Amino acid sequence: MEQPLELSSHELESSGSSYFKESTNVSRVRKLLFHRMLVGINDGRFFYGAFHCIDKQGNIILQDAVEYRSIRRSSPSPMEQRSLGLILIPSSCRKSCHIDNDAIEGQLLQLSLEG
Repeated sequence: MEQPLELSSHELESSGSSYFKESTNVSRVRKLLFHRMLVGINDGRFFYGAFHCIDKQGNIILQDAVEYRSIRRSSPSPMEQRSLGLILIPSSCRKSCHIDNDAIEGQLLQLSLEG
């Protein structure tokens, strides 16, 4: 029979608030799973898909992603789209990130991803 996990006060003090911060961040990201997300990258393209995961480096994976890019450089340019499927967007390329959720909680989660 397994014993429940118990942490001594010394272990909690040595880990500091990072344990609690990390678990809070994980729960916040879990709420984003499968929400539709629009991610803009440095070269002007946008990707719209279902949020699948994010790693420690900030790379985002979208499922059923669609790429949108302008055909011309002019401002009222028509957009071209193509279906991509599962894609990884490196954090170094990411310029913006918007969650398709009108709730205030979704907007707060969006701000934490942009940072």
